[in-house]
Amino acid sequence: MTPLDEIDRRILRELQADGRLTNQELAARVGLTPSPCLRRVRRLEEEGVIRGYRAVVDPDAVGRGFEILASVEVHRDRRAVEAFEAEVERIPDVVEAHRLYGAPGCLLRIAVADGTAYERLWIERLTALPGVRELNSQMIMRTIKQAGGLPVD
Repeated sequence: MTPLDEIDRRILRELQADGRLTNQELAARVGLTPSPCLRRVRRLEEEGVIRGYRAVVDPDAVGRGFEILASVEVHRDRRAVEAFEAEVERIPDVVEAHRLYGAPGCLLRIAVADGTAYERLWIERLTALPGVRELNSQMIMRTIKQAGGLPVD
């Protein structure tokens, strides 16, 4: 991977703030002409620095305004962890999943319609996941800071 210079970092900051910028707008903001700007963006994409682009959707607008953080303790053996992770990937209500160092072993962010929907998911899917020893849920009252991109200083 090519080391990032200050122009690459400016490109990343601008695209994290607004991934819909045209190449002309982006070039003007970072002080380049369009052709070298586009070459840099393509290089950043090819090298995997830029992993993709997506819309940020309001959970309430799509009927998933009830969000939960679930900490899960999984049996500490390779097969149990692999089976657990494979099943978690198949659950659309789990919008993020992180394997952690220490306890708990995994943290899930879940988005559903309401408490009844979460209870059904909890009973039917989460407690039945392979290797689950313990499952604790915390309802998100309000999101204070939304993921908005990484610092690229």
